[in-house]
Amino acid sequence: MTTPGPHASRPADARVGYTVLERMVTHTGPVFRVESLRVADSRGRIARRDVVRHPGAVTVLAQLADGRYVMIRNQRIAVGETLLEFCAGKLEPGEPPAITAGRELEEECGYRAGSIVPLGTFYTSPGFADERMYVFLATDLEPIDRRLEPGEEIDVVILRRDEIEAAIRAGTLVDGKSLAAWMLHVART
Repeated sequence: MTTPGPHASRPADARVGYTVLERMVTHTGPVFRVESLRVADSRGRIARRDVVRHPGAVTVLAQLADGRYVMIRNQRIAVGETLLEFCAGKLEPGEPPAITAGRELEEECGYRAGSIVPLGTFYTSPGFADERMYVFLATDLEPIDRRLEPGEEIDVVILRRDEIEAAIRAGTLVDGKSLAAWMLHVART
């Protein structure tokens, strides 16, 4: 289905300097949708851009009282690997990011946080997606039963700061959201 952009007569974002002329939804799934946009740049040149529309997500750095961090090994079908990551998950409609962070920590890691503090946000892949990731530090952790969703294959891993940094240097921690979240955390400590 092709529809004119909601602001076809003016730039979608004046800072960017382009105008959306046409918007077509090419895929709708349970997590995201894909739009094919026909745009005009500031010189009037026409181009096509495919954009992934995502509801947003969180990632949580969970720190135990002894200073160690709760991480996960998560089987990722898209890359065919099991990755070392901080727990994460997508925002549900109307759900504040801090609530999502607490829910994901409980479901994936089996910890309830007494404190959840925002560390910052970033776009995961702004070249083709609008997903904004909200990063939180969770402390005052209490162990509870995990509640994994169907299809999740996740192992909990507890690591010291030096072990996380060694994994980054060795190239064994390659998950982008976890790397960015770690940088936000380190910048504040």
